[in-house]
Amino acid sequence: MTPYEEIASLFSSSGSAEYLGESIMLVEHMLQCAQLAMEAEAGDELIVAALLHDIGHLLVDDPLGAQNSDTDAHHDEVGANWVDRRFPESVSEPVRLHVAAKRYLVATDEGYMAKLSPASVQTLNLQGGAFDEAQCRAFIALPGAQGAVQVRLWDDRAKEVGKPTPELAFFKPMIEFLAFPH
Repeated sequence: MTPYEEIASLFSSSGSAEYLGESIMLVEHMLQCAQLAMEAEAGDELIVAALLHDIGHLLVDDPLGAQNSDTDAHHDEVGANWVDRRFPESVSEPVRLHVAAKRYLVATDEGYMAKLSPASVQTLNLQGGAFDEAQCRAFIALPGAQGAVQVRLWDDRAKEVGKPTPELAFFKPMIEFLAFPH
């Protein structure tokens, strides 16, 4: 199976339906995030990272159960590890760091917390809360951190129920171009 076929299979799986306390469906959210990246004229790597940033939710066992039991399922790490085996670091690291980017933004942007949905606030608490000053410095120095901050900002805006987006097939050429050969 090619990476695109794997993604298409995951996007159509039954696990793709619910997005952990949000009113939008997970796949709809991921497509909106990629669309926002395109509208911002981001590069292909960041567009694919935006598309795949929450793929870990489709890979972990019972993500809703984990959240309801106040457990962090580490979808960022699970997703990034999956992406890393199929795409370059320029795609996988923003996926890996998008949760850390939320923690960074809460610590560095006074108005950011007010922009988070109630579900994002709940997961922020599960994920460790705001970074301290040393954690902020260490985070922003990481490769992919700037891209992760941008993905995070799109992530927060990509929650509009019913908003028209391109279908996954629209991203197929980009995915196939960036994916490692199999």
